[in-house]
Amino acid sequence: MQFDLVIQGLHVDDAQIEALARLCGASRRLRLGPDAARLSDVERGADIAAACAALNLDYAFVPSRARLADFGLIAMDMDSTLITIECIDELADMAGIKTAVAEITRSAMRGDINFAESLTRRVALLAGLDASSLRHVYEQRLQLAAGAQRMIGRVKTLGLKTALISGGFTYFTGRLRLRLGLDYAFANEPEIKDGRLTGRMVGDLLDAPGKAQKLLALRAELGLAPQQVIALGDGANDIEMLAAAGVSIAYRAKQIVQAHATYSFNHAGLDGLLNLYL
Repeated sequence: MQFDLVIQGLHVDDAQIEALARLCGASRRLRLGPDAARLSDVERGADIAAACAALNLDYAFVPSRARLADFGLIAMDMDSTLITIECIDELADMAGIKTAVAEITRSAMRGDINFAESLTRRVALLAGLDASSLRHVYEQRLQLAAGAQRMIGRVKTLGLKTALISGGFTYFTGRLRLRLGLDYAFANEPEIKDGRLTGRMVGDLLDAPGKAQKLLALRAELGLAPQQVIALGDGANDIEMLAAAGVSIAYRAKQIVQAHATYSFNHAGLDGLLNLYL
């Protein structure tokens, strides 16, 4: 199988393209814009990883003839992947306890503690918070990740299904589903009584195994093979979901996640996905 090398960053100059083309023995160079290029028929080698790291570029060895239209489903994590914030951390900020909650979040994303335990502890600390805080976070603090809207718009025009699979709150995933026209959205439901969060959840937790199971169920429902699925995530609780996809992308992710992913985006936006395939 022949491979192309796709390089991406905030900016890719001609000198960088030429240097990497020589390093990998590329037969052809194609600029994809100011921030990306495709080098054709390359020799795969570990030197590329080190060279791109030194240049602050993302790299991906992709099959030369692979097309985005050959996929059937894109599955995404929400917090710090599709959006730039951790919603529960922002809710904690409104309760004056962001530092404590954010540290629990970081521990879970690194894989230091179990996600279900992390979520239970964080949500418990939100007990008594006015439910209007959910709306405030959505309207005032939530922002889409760079390139998110462009990426989703493009894959939808190609007929791919889109799914948001999150360990966060349904309040946010439901609104993002409507806003972006996503096909599916799954998350956890916080319990609210008398207009305030109780610090408990409704129903079973959507944890790391649960996220993988949701993706596997969607694969079966849509009749897709693993190689027809792309998954994106950033935390340790995404690793099992990423493993259920034929192509996985670690987006601004912890090292433990990057070690398990097909590709890593540390510099490109989510629309960097569009540069990987013809």
